[in-house]
Amino acid sequence: MDAAALRSLQAPIKERYKSDAKAALITLKAKGSIDNEGIACKVETGRALAVAGLHPATGGSGLELCSGDMLLEALVACAGVTLKSVATAIEVPLRQGLVFAEGDLDFRGTLGVDKEAPVGFAEIRLRFEVDTDAPQDKLDLLLKLAERYCVVYQTIKNGPKVSVTMKRI
Repeated sequence: MDAAALRSLQAPIKERYKSDAKAALITLKAKGSIDNEGIACKVETGRALAVAGLHPATGGSGLELCSGDMLLEALVACAGVTLKSVATAIEVPLRQGLVFAEGDLDFRGTLGVDKEAPVGFAEIRLRFEVDTDAPQDKLDLLLKLAERYCVVYQTIKNGPKVSVTMKRI
């Protein structure tokens, strides 16, 4: 897809959102069910069923997906799609692009071993490696726009309002 095709594809969508801001407000949903056999949760991805379980550092077998890995994978997926979309829009030809995310966890917090140890990622690093002949100023713009428009990155960075509830079924 080139820049013109991308603009053509997105133009009517952007127009609709400009004229009707409420049309742009979409609620994405995810659903999972607790596995009765082991310590796992079956997550419906829309394409397949993913089974998440304990990370080996907390006693898991390593056979199930780790939700921390899934968070980083979602970041990589979103950042990669955003980078490619922006590169297409601003006409930065990429022969190849790689996206890496890594995050640091202290499992003492998750396991309740140390009440002072944090639960969750202490730091997440996102890195792009690209093969292109584009000048540095275009790469700087590409990085700036990819960072700005990546939904998962911005969500992690800005920490949205989050709530948790429980009810009987």
